[in-house]
Amino acid sequence: MHRKLKGALAGALLTSTLVAGTIVTVGAQDAKEIVTVVKLSGIAWFNRMEEGVEEYAEATGNNATQVGAATADAALQVQLIEDLIARGVDAITVVPNSPQTLEPVLARALENDIVVIAHEGATLQNITYDLEAFDNAAYGEHLMERLATDMGGEGEYAVFVGYLTSVTHNSWVDAAIAYQEKNYPNMTLVGGKQESAEQQQQAYQKTRELLRTYPNLKGIQGSAGEDVVGAALAVEEAGMSDQVSIVGTSLPSVSGPYLETGEIDMISFWDPAKAGYAMNVLAEKALAGETIENGADLGVEGYNDVKLDGKVVYGQAWVDVTADNMDEYDF
Repeated sequence: MHRKLKGALAGALLTSTLVAGTIVTVGAQDAKEIVTVVKLSGIAWFNRMEEGVEEYAEATGNNATQVGAATADAALQVQLIEDLIARGVDAITVVPNSPQTLEPVLARALENDIVVIAHEGATLQNITYDLEAFDNAAYGEHLMERLATDMGGEGEYAVFVGYLTSVTHNSWVDAAIAYQEKNYPNMTLVGGKQESAEQQQQAYQKTRELLRTYPNLKGIQGSAGEDVVGAALAVEEAGMSDQVSIVGTSLPSVSGPYLETGEIDMISFWDPAKAGYAMNVLAEKALAGETIENGADLGVEGYNDVKLDGKVVYGQAWVDVTADNMDEYDF
């Protein structure tokens, strides 16, 4: 267990188990079964999220676990959730590949009195709450501001999303493009939205194609955790490192070597472990009949003063990392 994570989440046990002013020890018969369903297993982002889920389980005594398919397939997510409904779990937290595809099965979960907490699923209707690390439009604008600064406010750029159905990724990119059009009219989007399928190899191949088609490309903004690394590898191989600026969402453990060399200028992210922990806290509160209000404290750094918009709960949890501060993050 990371000491840094333990320190950041140390207060969460008190927040999540304090009922009517009394600390409650969750016994085996009172433990809730909360299962987090992620987009896919085996990549750094969701490995890190699982650390937060495990930390929550250890801190509270609830039976909190994480599952995910080997590929980022919405149909496989549906199957996993169907299995959880049949098991009769108390709560499901989910990071959707395709929110539209999940709506019917999440409706069935609610019909079976299962609490449903989404993450990166702000458009979902059949949920108890959706937890967002921050306002998506503000985050997209933030990434574009950095990219525009690195590009000198002019030239051609490209954008990546994990999937064209990824609501969160598209929210970032749409806000970034709108911000660019308003504030940097001498920049031009080329190639439309590139789809990486959350895979470094696909981002690499798509970037190679972009560089051949648009030899004057000056910037790339990534959304999925592997996008910027695939792009950086292609740019490096093409000998265009001094020409193309790269920013986007990733983790230091994924992007570190390219941050060090300068191929990637900046990454931004929210800690998936804290998001995993906070989702479980939110599920526990919903199971206890608590209503989340503006200013609520989930007991997790970045989610101490949340804002509510309908069913969507917003934190303030993004951080920026460059070569100068990457050593502060060990994941």
